[in-house]
Amino acid sequence: MTPQNDCFLRALKREHTDFTPVWLMRQAGRYLPEYCATRAQAGSFMGLAQNPDYATEVTLQPIDRYGIDAAILFSDILTVPDAMGLGLSFVAGEGPVFAHPVQDEAAVAALAVPEIEEKLGYVTAAVRSIRRALNNRVPLIGFSGSPFTLACYMIEGRGSRDFRTAKTMMFRRPDLFSRVLDVNAEAVAAYLNAQIAAGAQAVQIFDTWGGMLADGDFQRFSLAATKKVVERLTRTTPEGERVPVIVFTKGGGEWLSAIADCGCDAVGLDWTTNLTRARRELGDRVAIQGNMDPLALFGDEETIRREVRRVLDAFGPVGKGGHVFNLGHGINQFTPVENVQILVDEVHSYSRRFHTAD
Repeated sequence: MTPQNDCFLRALKREHTDFTPVWLMRQAGRYLPEYCATRAQAGSFMGLAQNPDYATEVTLQPIDRYGIDAAILFSDILTVPDAMGLGLSFVAGEGPVFAHPVQDEAAVAALAVPEIEEKLGYVTAAVRSIRRALNNRVPLIGFSGSPFTLACYMIEGRGSRDFRTAKTMMFRRPDLFSRVLDVNAEAVAAYLNAQIAAGAQAVQIFDTWGGMLADGDFQRFSLAATKKVVERLTRTTPEGERVPVIVFTKGGGEWLSAIADCGCDAVGLDWTTNLTRARRELGDRVAIQGNMDPLALFGDEETIRREVRRVLDAFGPVGKGGHVFNLGHGINQFTPVENVQILVDEVHSYSRRFHTAD
């Protein structure tokens, strides 16, 4: 069933819209007081993510507060490797840590695609619950980390500034690294397809760490695995509606055209990429998502409105293209809550001048 506000889906399909839709990466997060209250009830981040009722509640919080044009499933990219038995925990002051990192030949050989409903049924249950709670107001986005980004965490065993352990395997044992990527690609595709079957109306692949690769290595290790995922995706909902796919590579401005060729419907940009140049390079063959600096939300009202207009001006008249406004990365946890409303309102009002009837 088409959402009452389908502007986000129409923009991804490069169809006419009356304004530029907006959603924000990490829009359900610690900057929201209502999120912090719900997380306190849940007791932990994973307690929040693994409880469909809590996940539904926090997913809807920014929709109810701001009038954002799409909801995104509340979960974490590391649920997939956790389901593979790597033992995910979140350590105060350290972030995600795996009890069983994949650092030798035996560990790589033991990797297997998890049974999605058995191991990740709480995610698909959350998707179904969120769709019911949204009551068809706006679309729901499902997501996963990219095979490469997941591999970085799985091999390193935790977050890192340089993922030295992961990249050491990539250079010394590319055969092992490629095996991890192959398992991840199959698992991510199965995971996203399960979300689509449960009700996700668009999906995003977060290639958070692809941008740390050299040219050539990015295409070989990150993009090739992402393309395998895209090729395996179910591209229609159970109701027969097309499911758009967004690929977001942080630091991927060097490879926009190659990313667009992977089969996605939209390319996400971080804030370091010139949006005018990106549109000139990509033309109208895919939609573009992005790309305001998240820390611009720490400016005063005049500054925030100016930064929003600068992004919209950089994209220019929409024509046969499609633009989804977003930040160039997730919202910072210290962002003033009222500033997000300023952003959303300015996008909705100022962008109308760029949308003319076809």
